Amino acid sequence: MKKTGILALFLVVFNSGYHAQMKSLPKSEPGVSYELAQFRKTVLSDIKYELNLKIPESKSERISGTEMLSFTYKKQNNAPLQIDFKEEASSLLAVSVNGQSIKPVLENEHVMIEAQYLKSGTNQIHIAFLAGNGALNRRDGYLYALFVPDRARTMFPCFDQPNLKANYSLTLTIPEKWSGIANGKLQETVSQQGQKTLKFAPSDLLPTYLFSFAAGDFKSFTEKISQQDSRMLYRETDSVKIKNSMDSIFTLYRNSLDYYEKWTGIKHPFQKHGMVVIPDFQFGGMEHPGAILFQNSTLFLDQNATQNQLNNRSNLIAHEVAHLWFGDMVTMDWFNDVWMKEVFANFMADKSTGASSDKSVYDLKFLTTHFPAAYGVDRTLGANPIRQVLDNLKNAGMMYGPIIYNKAPIMMRQLELLTGEDNFKKGVSEYLKKYAYGNAGWPDLIAILDHHTPEDLQSWNKVWVNDPGRPVIGYDLQLKGNTIQHFTVSQHPEYGKEQKSWPQEFQISLFYADKVDKVTVKLSGKQEDLSALKGKPKPLFVLLNSSGIGYGVFGIDKAMMSGFSLIKDPVSRAGAYISLYENMLAGSGISPLELFQFLAGELPKEDTELNLRLITNYISTIYWEFLPENIRLKESANIENRLWEALQLQKAKNNKKILFDGYQGMFQSQKAYDNLYTIWKSQTPPQDVSLNDEDFTNLALSLALRNANNNDLLQEQLARINNPDRMNRFKIIMKAASSDPKIRDDFFNGLMDKQNRTNESAVGAALGYLHHPLRQQTSVRYLPKSLEIVQEIQKTGDIFFPDSWLRSTFSNYQSPEALEVVNQFLLQNPDYHPILKNKILQATDNLKRAQTLVK
Repeated sequence: MKKTGILALFLVVFNSGYHAQMKSLPKSEPGVSYELAQFRKTVLSDIKYELNLKIPESKSERISGTEMLSFTYKKQNNAPLQIDFKEEASSLLAVSVNGQSIKPVLENEHVMIEAQYLKSGTNQIHIAFLAGNGALNRRDGYLYALFVPDRARTMFPCFDQPNLKANYSLTLTIPEKWSGIANGKLQETVSQQGQKTLKFAPSDLLPTYLFSFAAGDFKSFTEKISQQDSRMLYRETDSVKIKNSMDSIFTLYRNSLDYYEKWTGIKHPFQKHGMVVIPDFQFGGMEHPGAILFQNSTLFLDQNATQNQLNNRSNLIAHEVAHLWFGDMVTMDWFNDVWMKEVFANFMADKSTGASSDKSVYDLKFLTTHFPAAYGVDRTLGANPIRQVLDNLKNAGMMYGPIIYNKAPIMMRQLELLTGEDNFKKGVSEYLKKYAYGNAGWPDLIAILDHHTPEDLQSWNKVWVNDPGRPVIGYDLQLKGNTIQHFTVSQHPEYGKEQKSWPQEFQISLFYADKVDKVTVKLSGKQEDLSALKGKPKPLFVLLNSSGIGYGVFGIDKAMMSGFSLIKDPVSRAGAYISLYENMLAGSGISPLELFQFLAGELPKEDTELNLRLITNYISTIYWEFLPENIRLKESANIENRLWEALQLQKAKNNKKILFDGYQGMFQSQKAYDNLYTIWKSQTPPQDVSLNDEDFTNLALSLALRNANNNDLLQEQLARINNPDRMNRFKIIMKAASSDPKIRDDFFNGLMDKQNRTNESAVGAALGYLHHPLRQQTSVRYLPKSLEIVQEIQKTGDIFFPDSWLRSTFSNYQSPEALEVVNQFLLQNPDYHPILKNKILQATDNLKRAQTLVK
């Protein structure tokens, strides 16, 4: 069948399913079901919200609100209109419809408006309510609204689905000393009696998850972006970081904006720019137009920031600015395609930040950023496809994870290679212009790209987008004497019996004493004969995926390890490190101890910062998770010495800092403790190693884990912290790091109350200390309850928190006892939500592998 026939068949099936769903009216049930969302899409349009919120300074006092909701309605039957509001009935104070007061009715998280009060055409509903706090992130002295993916309904009554875009007119009454920001421009400020009222212009067309505002005791900074005053609200107090970062932040923002306007051919699509920098923000950023939220620790850096920190900042800003086109201007129709906005934001951010750098720099950043993270999920039995099924928006938060943020950009890069860069760009630009300020899904983009390429995108789409997993790619080299007779590359799925192939492009390098021969492979089927290599002399070793763009478990030639100095290209070295690690995890060709010792030997030699960070992380993971305790103790002094010696030998300050962090994370000897304690106590780092206040805080916590009576140490560190937000964070973490088992017990048991989990960033970090390998003999008993509460965490927390909770809890365990807790939990809960079950399998994959690898 021709690909056009396949596409037509897909659209017929999709539309048939859609109309079949519309035959029955949506029932009343919690959340926002697919049926309810699609029904409302057919009857509602021209939606406008006028919201007036009175925000008291004390976070313990409720926020009162009034709302006028207007819309055009196609009245079709006598079914009630459901308006989403996930709050107690007592929070719904009054409702009037088209001027008539009615009894407020809240049923299954919906305000029910009976059909008799509605009419075809324009309708207005007035609602008085008490705002829910769940998505308002109320902290001491400030708050910020974070409604993604379906949490607007926890704050105010609304149509909380992505394909019902609306304009929002917001008025905030706040304490007089506070500042505020929203999606629309600030039109008017009136101060009286210790309060001030901020009236904002109507926003551009937005889905509910992109409506946002922030208010609080913020500092303000204004600079021009596109000839327009653009405001940043922030709470950072470190004057050095502020001075060192502010120009860079706005320059990165402007550069990203300029790149996307040129690449898409579309000017910035919204009325204003604006940023809010949040301490302990639970995400990296959130792309609300006119009020983009950013994580403070990522944006504000001092003059000694590492390349990794600088990359993270530039990537984050470029990512959030890309969303203004990808996700904000063109929004997914349903949250099963949330990955589209994330893949484009990451993919375009990589392009934007790579535009000003050498291609090899871009390739290395892309490789080390995306591949290890994607493999961390895709290698597991809980791997999910890029595009998932979603029945109800209450489950939309579970769609997020490394697959959509890291595998999807890899997929998109392969799609660009398949279609050609120009055709890809034309197709994406066409897609953006066609659906501007509207909604579209992945099939809409594929249909457009299909017209720009002769390739069969539907078959390609199935294996890359609709299926989980990755290929195992190997080679067969046959010699005649010392000459290559045949060289064949083959692939098969890592798991399962289904025979499928991943069409992709990558490079193979043959290494000789005096040269490197490279060949590009376009692998489209089960295997490929590389005739270009026939007749070449036998190499010293072969490196698959030397360009770093191929995806899968690539077989290794162990001769590479003895000849590693021949690999001069940093990208090829990174590809080799990753392949060695993935093969170790698969139990294929190299043991954890072999790889640990090999990578330790590379520490003084690897002078590329991103690669040094990569192998230091691998060394730490192997050390704590895949070496048995007796071998770990035997290797402890050796790795401490290697790290410290490499620190002296490396020339670059950033490399020295990476090695110092590695030393701090792995040390176990009294000698190393005394060395680090002196550094912390005197606040005098080693020569050419720069440590800021947060580095000394992390050092104190590392020391605390090795100190049998650490209260004085932790209290002294707390007294050193001046920033109130960082002080509050440390107060949470220090309980988990305490040497007193009762304090740790009280901390963990306190997490069963959702109020103690509100600072999700700090809680996630604290769990890492609570479950550190040096504490696992006592912390293993927390594991059963940690699993039992995951469903509640998914319901009450933000989108990344279930994954963070599980990984912070389980990532360093290797004991059979810990795995038995997981197995018993899954056995006793056979009907557990499949997406949450997958997240458990993802987070415990290393624990499962440790049972065979730890010997």
